[in-house]
Amino acid sequence: MNLISQIKKEVENKVSGGIIFEENLSKYSWFNLGGPAKVVFKPKNLNELSVFLKNVKGFNKIKVLGVGSNTLIRDGGYNGIIIKLGKSFSHLSLFDENTLIAGAAALDRNVSNFALENSLKGFEFLSCIPGTIGGGIRMNSGCYGEDISQIIASVQAMDLEGKIKVIYSSDIKFSYRECNLDNNLIFISATFKGNKDSKLNIEKKINNLVRKKKEDQPSKIKTCGSTFKNPKDNKAWKLIKDSGCAGMSIGDAHISEKHCNFFVNKGRAKSSDLEKLIYKVKKQVLDKTGINLELELKIIGEEK
Repeated sequence: MNLISQIKKEVENKVSGGIIFEENLSKYSWFNLGGPAKVVFKPKNLNELSVFLKNVKGFNKIKVLGVGSNTLIRDGGYNGIIIKLGKSFSHLSLFDENTLIAGAAALDRNVSNFALENSLKGFEFLSCIPGTIGGGIRMNSGCYGEDISQIIASVQAMDLEGKIKVIYSSDIKFSYRECNLDNNLIFISATFKGNKDSKLNIEKKINNLVRKKKEDQPSKIKTCGSTFKNPKDNKAWKLIKDSGCAGMSIGDAHISEKHCNFFVNKGRAKSSDLEKLIYKVKKQVLDKTGINLELELKIIGEEK
């Protein structure tokens, strides 16, 4: 029995959340690119997610997609299950005066605003990150010297058997733009620790960070942010520029004129154009500098 037949037979009548077959994924990516997924599931609540996973047990090609702000989906789509967590997974609340709880689908900037409303500092950098808390945990998102690892207290996650577990930050190994948590874990929510400060001080820091981001990075374009990680003691954008890659393009896939580590779909690019451009730049930087750039951008799916 193939995946779609299995879901129609075993799952469809057990959940009220949306199950969509052969859904085009371009609408879920900031690049506006990507082929279809075999299945997209949008659970209405935690119980539905658990029921769904228990009924597709044994099928491991499952990926959670947030807002698609750091993901290039290949033209051939994703030959598996994409899970999109919705409103019931984007809740925000206070546990105590220094601790907040955020659903995995909560936008990073909304968490920053919630912390501001409750006079909690330490979350200001999230105002500059265009993703969700779940994605932020997975890749230890950060900017301007701060990251998720500095504020996280614990993660609530569900495994592919539909079981929930709590993982404390002391048991998580975070490093630059990654963590060691199992890729098969689906993050549900997280608790974060901050410190009290005046709203005036917090808002001032947020405004300074947002202003710096606008000065440094392109906006209102089809991009997925930083393409490569910064190597130790180097900046990826500078290595790209110094290697003669500035202005490079393949079709409508371009390197941003404002920031060399931002790759852009100028309208009619294919995912394959962007991927070719990425690896062309990677090779040229390696040839010129001896430094092998690592991807920060996540590339998923099948080639067409």
